[in-house]
Amino acid sequence: MAYGNHSAKPRLILIGNGMAGVRTLEELLKVAPEKYDISVVGEENHGNYNRIMLSPVLAGEQRVEQIILNGEDWYRHHAIRLYKGEKAIHIDRARRTVQLASGEHLPYDKLILATGSRPTTLPIPGHQLGHLLTFREIRDVDRMLHLTKTLHHAAVIGGGLLGLEAASGLRQQGMEVTVVHSGSWLLNKQLDETAARLLQRTLESRGIRFCLNARTHAFLGDAQGNVRALEFQTGETLEADMVVTATGITPNVELAIHSGLQCSNGILVNDTLQTFDPVIYAVGECVQHRGRLFGLVAPLYEQARVCANHLAELGIARYVQKPEATKLKITGIQAFSAGDFMGEEGAETLTFHDREQGHYRKLVIRDGRLTGAVLYGDTQDGGWFFELIQQKVNIQEWRDHLIFGKDFCLATSDSSTFPAAA
Repeated sequence: MAYGNHSAKPRLILIGNGMAGVRTLEELLKVAPEKYDISVVGEENHGNYNRIMLSPVLAGEQRVEQIILNGEDWYRHHAIRLYKGEKAIHIDRARRTVQLASGEHLPYDKLILATGSRPTTLPIPGHQLGHLLTFREIRDVDRMLHLTKTLHHAAVIGGGLLGLEAASGLRQQGMEVTVVHSGSWLLNKQLDETAARLLQRTLESRGIRFCLNARTHAFLGDAQGNVRALEFQTGETLEADMVVTATGITPNVELAIHSGLQCSNGILVNDTLQTFDPVIYAVGECVQHRGRLFGLVAPLYEQARVCANHLAELGIARYVQKPEATKLKITGIQAFSAGDFMGEEGAETLTFHDREQGHYRKLVIRDGRLTGAVLYGDTQDGGWFFELIQQKVNIQEWRDHLIFGKDFCLATSDSSTFPAAA
């Protein structure tokens, strides 16, 4: 279904109705609200929603309606034509048209690709069985919530952010849950081993079990064609009548490739988020910029700002990669990391561990500047540490107090020398 009216303005089409693409439109409407006649093509039957809040929906803490960012009234208000439940299947760059699966051809003058990514699945024996799920869209959450009414044993493959959030949500729905992770500790890309062990103990106290250093070799099925167990490479098995795979994402680049755009792991873009076709831009999880892919919200929103700047023909913004911060979204658990928290060779580390309270802090310093941080239990200083990392503030003068946080540093330092990040 489409909403909005077209005019003689230049035609802008956004393919992908997710967070990065619609944020680009929001930024564009701030600086050039009347510049384009805009159409949006989205495969899901929803307006734009906050994908990172699917975990609270699964846990029963929020409803789908509460995570909608832009309802259909927003598109109408801005005269944006919305094609819900539609798929773009081809871009004719010579004629500058987008073909939809329904057969309609949409002309464009400028085009934004925000095709996002899809969950990585395991191509192992049994992958076609029923009750094998991913955790990516509203419909995935709907399927999980439906199955929790009749199933009892869930396995979540992947001990990253998404996997742990899925495990916590399923546990809150009353299922027995085991997390299967190939690494030696949880969140091995976001936490160091000490923080990860503290997190594991907290989750175990909530009834979640873990199989670490475990690789799934096959899915075993029952007589009805649904999964009944996982088989590991060791030959051991784990009973599970629902399996959620959360082992990473793969950029959706097929449309771009078939349209002749240059791609590697993602759609290749320059510092202005343009592809090799200068009237086609790309933002979000589908892009590859200077060899890097993206999955966190902050860089996607910065890409949106830069892209909108150039679509508005202001031409003054460039996308620059910056350190990123990660925060776990599980009720009652506080975990934070930013920058080079593992500490490369030549860096020094400061640590604080209150075992009774379960609080842990690790700061990584190089050349008198904070370059990384891990916090568990008490993360209130995470934002401040992240500012210090981003701004490359020289912290040498009050280095000895830094581990205790902003307030302690402020109380024990000359305010005239306290960093601007404060």
